[in-house]
Amino acid sequence: MWPMGWEALEQWGDDVARIEPLAGGVANDVWSVRVNGRLAVGRLGARSDADLAWETELLQYLDGEGLTVPVPIPTTDGRMFADGLVLMTYVEGGPPETEADWRRVTDTLRQLHRLTQGRAQRPGWRSSTDLLRAETGTKIDLGAMPPEGVARCRAAWARLAGHQTCVVHGDPNNAGNVRMTADRVALIDWDESHVDVPDLDLVLPNNAAGLDDGALDIAAQASAAWEAVVCWDDEYAVKRLAEVRAA
Repeated sequence: MWPMGWEALEQWGDDVARIEPLAGGVANDVWSVRVNGRLAVGRLGARSDADLAWETELLQYLDGEGLTVPVPIPTTDGRMFADGLVLMTYVEGGPPETEADWRRVTDTLRQLHRLTQGRAQRPGWRSSTDLLRAETGTKIDLGAMPPEGVARCRAAWARLAGHQTCVVHGDPNNAGNVRMTADRVALIDWDESHVDVPDLDLVLPNNAAGLDDGALDIAAQASAAWEAVVCWDDEYAVKRLAEVRAA
């Protein structure tokens, strides 16, 4: 008998089993899974079908364009998810450790940004520049924040106005979301991906993206503001908001 919600695993056939929980799932329940003898990752959450369709279509597209990403594994009847559950291929590799590693991550991010210009927004999401006017979007509710904090965040995002948008990974500076081998860089955990300004993905250790001082300041302030509003008001969000300067 599967635990609550995981009954959907049956839709991937008879030869499927949960193995152990994986770290990194905050909004989701993430486990290693075996499907037809192959190691995979199962992620169970409360996202809408439209939201999951956007994410799984994105991953299939990026895989087809040569990026190494977790690829959705279809159910026995060909669906890419079922009842909030997505199964994806397991990606091998280790985290970036050196400056050269992070520069390789930057190259992969720039490839992602180039391949996804003009893509439609993830359903229900808002970009940082949308939040100059909008109050809510997915996990964001600016009404729950102190007005002075909202003003500082909006001042940071206003500096991004007019920049081109594309898909951003959403959390690439977390080394746990990168799986590297000698010949490729893979990005995993696309749960925060959405359409936004690419600067948000380029605030990397040791300024691996090679941004000049002005561009790095704009990106760092906008990124701190985004992370503050996405998980308001836990300890990390409060810390990030403190990094956003007054307008």
